[in-house]
Amino acid sequence: MEYHEFITHVQSLSQSNSLEEAELATRATLETIKERVAENDIQDLAVQLPQELSHYLQVQTKASSQNFNLQEFIKRVSQKEHIEPTITAIHVRAVFAVLQNAINPEIFSRFQAHFSHDYEELFTAPPTSEVPA
Repeated sequence: MEYHEFITHVQSLSQSNSLEEAELATRATLETIKERVAENDIQDLAVQLPQELSHYLQVQTKASSQNFNLQEFIKRVSQKEHIEPTITAIHVRAVFAVLQNAINPEIFSRFQAHFSHDYEELFTAPPTSEVPA
């Protein structure tokens, strides 16, 4: 999936007002994923994404592979986006849905395994192929 297509799908699923808002949501979500998921699985995920997006996963952080719940995940993304957590949750769900459709299913399964049961709602969004163009 190309960068513009990825962002356009995030914008559509999240009903964002602009591509810039969808880009910020995607960046904030990917940066928070980097804090949550083990580095080897992050690298597997990063190579599946356009370079413009994989960059956010490849930036080295000391905070890599922390174990925090969904509420904390949403809080961290919300702080990066500078918006309310309720809107952030919609954005995060959209990014996860697009990720699920953009990467290899086996890699996505390994990625998903890093998240506890409370994250389940993030993995139930409809596939982006069902989104009208």
